[in-house]
Amino acid sequence: MAGVTDRPFRQLCKRLHAAYAISEMVGADPRLRHTEKSRRRLDHRGEFLPIAVQIAGADPQMLADAARYNVARGAQVIDINMGCPAKKVCNAAAGSALLSNEPLAKAIVTAVVAAVDVPVTLKIRTGPTPQTRNAVAIAQMAERAGIAALAVHGRTRACAFVGAVDYETIRAVKAAVRIPVMANGDIDSPQAAHDVLALTKADGLMIGRAAQGRPWIFREIEHFLDTGEELPPPTVDQARTLIVEHLDDHYAFHGEELGVRTARKHLGWYSEALAGGVEFRREINTAETSAEQVAIVLRFFARLAAESDRLVYLPKREDTAVRTLPPMQHALIKNRTPWVGEGLAA
Repeated sequence: MAGVTDRPFRQLCKRLHAAYAISEMVGADPRLRHTEKSRRRLDHRGEFLPIAVQIAGADPQMLADAARYNVARGAQVIDINMGCPAKKVCNAAAGSALLSNEPLAKAIVTAVVAAVDVPVTLKIRTGPTPQTRNAVAIAQMAERAGIAALAVHGRTRACAFVGAVDYETIRAVKAAVRIPVMANGDIDSPQAAHDVLALTKADGLMIGRAAQGRPWIFREIEHFLDTGEELPPPTVDQARTLIVEHLDDHYAFHGEELGVRTARKHLGWYSEALAGGVEFRREINTAETSAEQVAIVLRFFARLAAESDRLVYLPKREDTAVRTLPPMQHALIKNRTPWVGEGLAA
């Protein structure tokens, strides 16, 4: 997700057993490459391998050039975005708007695959609208053009992030192609992960919004798929340590001023389902320095630790499933990989 899955957050997810994480979406327009935002999004120094970069645009040659540019700077996988439903992206005929123009989508995929010697993957939705689902046709075209793997979000462009996810179309895509297919959309628990894999027969899962404030979900899902047993929530001490480490990396990456400002959303997500979260967020949003933010985090978790050894989540709000949140990049889970660290102790 643009604005969320920066390098510090990707690193944290990989530590917690995400097998793969893709960069924030970057535009293919070469005029944007030297902006501060683009430089941060393309900063992979010290990142766990493999390095995957997602590109977006509507011009085949510009996207091919962007793929070459990123591979020359260390990208080991190029991912093409044809899934983002944001108006800003779709108004430029990019993202999921490309699903309405199959000839252009084919030209883009063909040009990018021919431009680089690394695997090229593709992220799509089920189609432009519920009445015009064309994910199977797009997937078959992509396979013929040389796409190495495909991720499918189970909603149309028109649906954005609202309403039930259409896993049946993902199942149909998987049955129609031989390349790996990843299922995406509302996978927010270990049981949901198990059920989606069983229904779709997908080769893996992509987790997006569910990792906001809960990056340990990757380890929880992995454990459930391996054993059939659910892990307990992390201890308060474990969560506090991970969050403070995330903040330290976040401030170092973004700098003091921007780091403090952008850390607020992460801290909001971390506290959203915890008792006292409203007051905590009020404090965090008025803090002006990184030292203040960390001090507030430590006080908050000290209060939680006085009440329970482990995190205690509040009941989900009824409207959680239909919130319209910004589109996000994703971390893919399937198998343990060499960079996986120890993560959280059970």
